[in-house]
Amino acid sequence: MEITVNDITAVDKELIISADREDLEPKFKEAYKKYRGQINMPGFRPGKVPIKIVRKRFGDEIEQEEVSKYVQEVFENEVVPEYEPVGESEMLELNWENDELEAKFKIGARPEFELTDLSEIEVDRLVHDVTDEEVEEELDRQLKQQGNWEEVEEEITEDNRVTVDAIPLEDGEPDEENKTEETIDLTKEESEQFRDDLLGHEVGDEVDVEIGHDDHTHSFKLIVKKVEKLHKADLTDEFAKQASDGEAKNVDEFKSLIKSKIQNYYDQSADDLFKNDIIDSLVDKHDFEVPEVFKKQVQNQYVERVKQQSQGQLPPDFDEEEYKENMEDRAIRDAKWFFLNEELQEKFDDIEIKPEDIDQHLEAEASRYGIEVDQMRNMFAQNPQQLESLRNSIREDKVFDRLKDEVKIKEIDKETYQEKHDEDIEA
Repeated sequence: MEITVNDITAVDKELIISADREDLEPKFKEAYKKYRGQINMPGFRPGKVPIKIVRKRFGDEIEQEEVSKYVQEVFENEVVPEYEPVGESEMLELNWENDELEAKFKIGARPEFELTDLSEIEVDRLVHDVTDEEVEEELDRQLKQQGNWEEVEEEITEDNRVTVDAIPLEDGEPDEENKTEETIDLTKEESEQFRDDLLGHEVGDEVDVEIGHDDHTHSFKLIVKKVEKLHKADLTDEFAKQASDGEAKNVDEFKSLIKSKIQNYYDQSADDLFKNDIIDSLVDKHDFEVPEVFKKQVQNQYVERVKQQSQGQLPPDFDEEEYKENMEDRAIRDAKWFFLNEELQEKFDDIEIKPEDIDQHLEAEASRYGIEVDQMRNMFAQNPQQLESLRNSIREDKVFDRLKDEVKIKEIDKETYQEKHDEDIEA
C-alpha cells in the first residue's frame, strides 16, 4: 500500500491511495469465510458451500465491498493522523481493476499564516444611550398597537386606514372578475406607494394607481369603501401592568422598563456589530487561501440552515447551486475566520471554560426561548455534539473579550455608524 500526495494549491491536495491484491487478500479471505457461512445453495449443507464457488458467484460484489472498507480504514488510520485534513474530504475516484486499487481524494490542508499585530487593527464600536424621545416613540407605538380603528366620514390623511375595491385595468378597461377587497394602512411604510394617490379622497371616490416600478407596473382602479381613524389606547397604570405582563406597576415604571429594554437591545446589537466588524477587519488583514473542500463545507452548512428554516425542506423554487455561488464570498470569509479563531485561541492559551460560564449561557438561552433552565440543561446533556458547540461558542466569546483589550476601538454614535455602514454598502 502506498499513499501519494500532490499539491493542487498551497491548501488543496490530491491524495492517492494505491494497493494491490496482496495488500487486500487477507481481508478478502476473511470476507469469503464470513459470507460462506451465510450462503445457502442447493446441493450443499448450509454454510458449507466451497470457497471457489462463493468466489465465482459473488466474488465481484464481496471484493468491491471490502475494497471500500479498506480505503475507509486507510484514510481514517493512515491519512487523518499523518496529514490532518480539514473540511469534508472529497473522493474523486475509486478504481479496482486488474488486481490494482487506486483511490483519489481531494483534501484540504490547514493554511499557514502568522497573526498580524493586533494593536494595529482599529474597529468602530457603536455607543448609544437611549433618549427619552426614543422611549416616547416606543410607547406611542405600543399605544397605537393596542388601540382601535373607528370608521370616519372625512378626507383621507396619512393617519388613516382605507378599505378599497381593487380592480385590475387591462388596456384601460376594468377587469371586474378579478376584483378584490384590500385594506391599506397608510401609517405603515409599505403603503407609501398608495399614499399620494389616496390623500384627500373620501368614501365613494375612484382612484387610478400604478403599482410597481420601471417596466414591471400594474394598473388598478381603487374604489374607496371605508376610511378609518386610529384611536390610541389610554396610557394608564392598568395599561402599563398589562403591556408589561406585570413587570411594571405604573406608568413611570413602564417607561423605565421600556428604556431598559431598548438599551439592552442597543447594547446587544453593538456587541454583535463589533464582533462582525472585528472579524471583517481580521480577515482583511490576513491574506491566505482556504481549502476548496472547507469552503464547500461552509456553503453546504448555509444550505442546511435554509432547509431548517423551511421546516426541513428546501423551497420548491430554491436553486441550490446558484445560492452557493452567491454565498461564495461569505463562505470564504467565514472559513478564514475559522482558522483565524483557531490561531487566536492558541495565542490566548489561558482561556478556560468554567462551569459557571456554561450555566450563564444556558440561563440566557432558556430566557431567550422561554423555558426552564433545567429543561435547557437536559437538552444539552442529551446531545454531546450540541454541548461541544456550546463550549465552542463560549470559547469564541472569550476570544472576543480578549480582542477588546488588544485592538484599537473607536467609539462612535448611532448616526455616524449608520453613515459609515451605508457608505460601505455603496462602495
